[in-house]
Amino acid sequence: MKTFLFITIVLLSGASAGVIHGTINFAIVEPYLDQAIGIENQNLFASGEEEDTPQFWAEYDGYRVWQKSGQILAGVILGVSMGSLFGIVFALSRNSLPGNNDIKKSIVLAGMMWSALYLIPFLKYPANPPTVGDGETVVLRAILYLSFIAISGIGVISFYQLSKKFKNNKKFVALIGYGLFITIVFTVMPENPDEITAPMNLVNEFRIMSVLGITSFWISIGIILGFFWHRLKPHKETNQYM
Repeated sequence: MKTFLFITIVLLSGASAGVIHGTINFAIVEPYLDQAIGIENQNLFASGEEEDTPQFWAEYDGYRVWQKSGQILAGVILGVSMGSLFGIVFALSRNSLPGNNDIKKSIVLAGMMWSALYLIPFLKYPANPPTVGDGETVVLRAILYLSFIAISGIGVISFYQLSKKFKNNKKFVALIGYGLFITIVFTVMPENPDEITAPMNLVNEFRIMSVLGITSFWISIGIILGFFWHRLKPHKETNQYM
């Protein structure tokens, strides 16, 4: 393995996918955040916790501009961190992934990691806009969500290792085993403790956009890393001549 080339490919692919993710998030998720925060502000005014004054809106606008301006940077940070994990897993599992070239192999792995680390946990604990959720339960909700991701990820690794013991068509046994395992975990894990009080159309549309935003990252990282790997072949050692 050409270490420097591998690191360069992983970081460049992750950052590029992160930029795509951040840009798409800014375009399709932020409008729903504005709506949700607008509802939250009106509730604050109605309860008397805040006053509808020019000073409040000036501070609010400044904060939102700061948040929105960091979308791309946040996407790059996410891309580099998750892209590093993706690159390491791809390097370790490349030879056993289906596909007749590195681009197809990379896309397959991206789909697997998207399912195990995002889609399945999302189905159990779907994303909610800012108007949903009690501040006192935020730690509990984070623990539940991260625990589900960890359990799902460990399950995939375990059943993937198990699949290596089977040959040909018998490999589906491991896939069925993971399906049963994650179904049990899905049933046993506690539900989200917070009641949804925001309009359901807003919540559902926000969730759909969130799924599209994260999916754009996994599609991008799969294609970009696979392309670079296919062209530059970091797994091939340079021949040394005396």
